[in-house]
Amino acid sequence: NAVLTDDFGRKHNYLRISLIEKCNLRCTYCMPADGIVLSPKASLMTADEIHAIAQTFVNNGVDKIRLTGGEPLLRKDFPEIIAKLASLKTEISITTNGILINKHIDVLKQFNVKKINLSLDTLVASKFHSITLRNQFQSVIDNLHLLLNNDFKIKVNVVLIKGFNEDEIIDFIKLTQFLPISIRFIEFMPFAGNEWDKSKMVSQKEILDQVQ
Repeated sequence: NAVLTDDFGRKHNYLRISLIEKCNLRCTYCMPADGIVLSPKASLMTADEIHAIAQTFVNNGVDKIRLTGGEPLLRKDFPEIIAKLASLKTEISITTNGILINKHIDVLKQFNVKKINLSLDTLVASKFHSITLRNQFQSVIDNLHLLLNNDFKIKVNVVLIKGFNEDEIIDFIKLTQFLPISIRFIEFMPFAGNEWDKSKMVSQKEILDQVQ
């Protein structure tokens, strides 16, 4: 469909929808420690509006929809949103920090949401607290296993930060020897208030040098 073909002739079939700005973690690379000013609730799309805009995209060739946030599972009407989107007969996936998975796993299974991108930047509980400012490490690990035990397809997103977790690159890769997951190393990106510094970035070459 011409509507979703860009100036380079590429057809776009993949839609990402951010459901909410709120998050139940305070990852230092993502959000200032004192939080952000949230949009008023009236500014957020309702479940019906999300369905309507997704329907328009699907009508124009989109066959994959990813729900993100913030933390998308914080939406109180998340089950309603999933139910509406499931009626579009398109692939639905989510990106989540995993904390609330156990509360929503039945809904995910019911509406065949099988692909989950799980954000996890460290395999060390104390480091998890230092980067997220929350004590939820065990919840995330438990929910990762819960997803795997229920045959979800998992990609783990790891934001690499020099001096924080580049010494865990091999540990993350070794996980794939024992668990049916994919590991993806994500670039540390500059945002207002996240103390970004080029010296904290881990390059592709550094990753590959370690892997070799």
